Amino acid sequence: MRDVTYAMGISLDGYVTGPDGGLDWSAPEEDVFRFWIDETRKLGVHLLGRRLYETMLYWETAADDPSLGDADREWTEVWNPLPKVVFSRTLTEVKGNARLASGSVAEEIARLRKEPGEGEIAIGGPTLAAEAAAADLIDEYRTVVHPVLVGGGTRYFPHDERRVHLDLVESRMLTPNVAYLRHRVRR
Repeated sequence: MRDVTYAMGISLDGYVTGPDGGLDWSAPEEDVFRFWIDETRKLGVHLLGRRLYETMLYWETAADDPSLGDADREWTEVWNPLPKVVFSRTLTEVKGNARLASGSVAEEIARLRKEPGEGEIAIGGPTLAAEAAAADLIDEYRTVVHPVLVGGGTRYFPHDERRVHLDLVESRMLTPNVAYLRHRVRR
């Protein structure tokens, strides 16, 4: 059965966006960007909420820019063909290799796990991840911890007052200041 993973960059105080919704504090250095490219290669499908989908739309046409750097070009080659499922109550259409979800997160994950296919089922965005976590559908939590305290914003972990026991299965420094932590849910 394909694993469901939730991976995002976070501040040391546990936020994926700052109080203003900004991500400027998490702009990846070259080694961190390379890490995300390599991680994305392992995916079979990516589930996104509307806000993350709209943020990532930039990459649909970025390859048309002749000044695009090699790493950015490689990212588009990995990201754009990856199948995506977008969860939204307001969008009526999506672009690229994406489709709008027809059911709940739990229904979509169940359907994807039954389909033949390789690669992990990734969840992007804390709101969507909170729904999957509440249904106990996340197998691994992966964080890229940036050395900054943003003081508020959108939290990586949901506040559903549910205890989840985790095992640390991997940790490493991506740069001298940015750490990667991979935790598996103890079943």
